[in-house]
Amino acid sequence: MVDPAGDKLGTIDAIYLDDETGQPEWATVTRGVFSAKAAFVPLAQAQDLGDSVQVPYDKQQVTDAPSPQADGSLSQDEEAELYRHYGLDYSEHRSDSGLPAGTGRDVDPRDRDRDGVYDEVQDRAVGRDTSGPTTDDAMTRSEEELQVGTQTRERGRARLRKYVTTETQQVTVPVQREEVRVEREPITDANLDAATSGPAISEEEHEVTLREEEVMVEKRAVPKERVRLDTDTVTEERQVAEEVRKEQIQVDGDQDQLPRQDQR
Repeated sequence: MVDPAGDKLGTIDAIYLDDETGQPEWATVTRGVFSAKAAFVPLAQAQDLGDSVQVPYDKQQVTDAPSPQADGSLSQDEEAELYRHYGLDYSEHRSDSGLPAGTGRDVDPRDRDRDGVYDEVQDRAVGRDTSGPTTDDAMTRSEEELQVGTQTRERGRARLRKYVTTETQQVTVPVQREEVRVEREPITDANLDAATSGPAISEEEHEVTLREEEVMVEKRAVPKERVRLDTDTVTEERQVAEEVRKEQIQVDGDQDQLPRQDQR
């Protein structure tokens, strides 16, 4: 026997049958080879998995279950205590058979778990209506409706990246330089003394320093602009298509026997 998660609860040691219907109602489960305690587990909602039986109870609930003496039968008080532990309905009214009231000789074998619903009908029921004791005298027609909404998801990313490029710039700069120009002036009374201050005949050199401007280039970084990323929200319409199911009700039988308003 395994729990809803498929973990082993123990080994099934015995099956207890309903006195009236003969259907399996309880199973005793033991844990380990040397365990002397047998736990009672209801089989009303058990599922046959082939090599194991799965029940909707966890290990702790089975371990904490009351432990009547496994002597082949359960008294009504013992069964009622077990029903309460597993959260199942059990009538407090005593009956001669030792079962809950209403489950004596008149029990319907098609309702093995005595919940008022035919088990065969419940197993094949689809939707809210199936002919049988599970329904009233009306049929519910249902259909699917599209529930359309939106959710925000990431569609991509944008980033700013700065990189360096090189270009050549040409700038015209005026520069100055000195050039030699020979000037001659005649001897006059004004320059006679300077002209005759030296020897009459001699060799002599005179030197003049020439200067010019050179172009000097320096570079400096100058801020030009600020660039940032921002987002704009654009709204557009998109169409979605999905198949939906809906139930149709068909009337079978003699149409002439139905009132005219029911023949629509």
